[in-house]
Amino acid sequence: MKTGFIGLGRMGSAMAANLVKAGHDVTVYNRNPEKSRSLLELGAHQATSIAGACSGEAVITMLADDTAVSDIALTDGGIVGKLRQGAIHISMSTISVGLSKELALAHAKAGQRFVAAPVFGRPDAAAAAKLFIVNAGDPVAVAACQPLFAAMGQKTFSMGAEPAAANLVKLTGNFMLASAIEALGEAIALVGKAGVDRQAFVDLLASSIFPAPAYANYGGAIAGNKFQPAGFAAPLGFKDIRLVLAAAESLRTPMPLASLLRDRFLRLLAQGGNELDWAAIGGLATQDASGGTLPRSRPVP
Repeated sequence: MKTGFIGLGRMGSAMAANLVKAGHDVTVYNRNPEKSRSLLELGAHQATSIAGACSGEAVITMLADDTAVSDIALTDGGIVGKLRQGAIHISMSTISVGLSKELALAHAKAGQRFVAAPVFGRPDAAAAAKLFIVNAGDPVAVAACQPLFAAMGQKTFSMGAEPAAANLVKLTGNFMLASAIEALGEAIALVGKAGVDRQAFVDLLASSIFPAPAYANYGGAIAGNKFQPAGFAAPLGFKDIRLVLAAAESLRTPMPLASLLRDRFLRLLAQGGNELDWAAIGGLATQDASGGTLPRSRPVP
C-alpha cells in the first residue's frame, strides 16, 4: 500500500520501519530529516514536504500532541489541503476528543477519509510490531487500513464509526494505567518503609493477584527507582490526564482520581521530572513517606 508517514520519534520510526519491512511503499516526512536516515536505508522514500507524504492511498501521523497534529493537518499546506480525495488520514497519535472531531469534519469536507487509530504499547512493542491498535472510523476506510495495522501491531480493536471514540478509549486506558502507577507507588512506599523487599512485593503482585505487564513493568521501575530512559515521558502522561479530564468535563462525568493524578504529574514536573518516565509519579509516595526529595532515577542497564 502506498503510504506516507509523518512523525519519526521513537514510536513513529519503529512503526514506519515495520511498514517498510512488510512490503509497503512508504514515504516518510519529519521536520528533522536526519531522523529518516535509517528508514531510507531500509527502503523508504524521503519527502521534503507534507505534500510529498500525501501522494498515496493513506498518510499516517504519529505525533506528540494536539498542537503538532493540528499544525501538520489543518494549517495551510497541511494534510487536509494536500491529500487527494478518497485517501485516508490515519491518526495514530494520542490526541483530544475535540481535535479528533475537528479532523473528521475537515477531512469529510475535503472529500477525504479519517480514521483514528491510537495505540497501546511502548517503543519496544512498536519495534517488535506488538502494538495494540484501537481504531474507529468509516468501516470501509478501516478495512482498507487493516494491512497497515497488521504490519504494526499484534491486534486491533474497533470502537465504531466515529473516530473520536478511539481517542476517548485511548485516553481512558492511559488514565487507568496512570491510576495503577499511583496505586503501585503508594503500596510500594508502604511495604518498603516497613522493611519489606520492594521488588519481592512487586513479584508477588505480578504473579498472583495482578498478573499484567503494567504491574510487572511499572512496579519494577518504581521498586528500583528506574525512570530513565523514558519510554513514555512524564509531560506526555500529564497531557493525557488533562485531556481525559477535558473529555470528562464535556460529558459531565466526575473523575476524582483523574484530578488527583493531574496534581501528581504537576508536582513531578514542578520538581524537575520532565525527562523521567511517567512511572516516576509512583516515586512520589516514597518521597512523601521519607520526607525527602524525589530520588534521582538510576538509568536502566
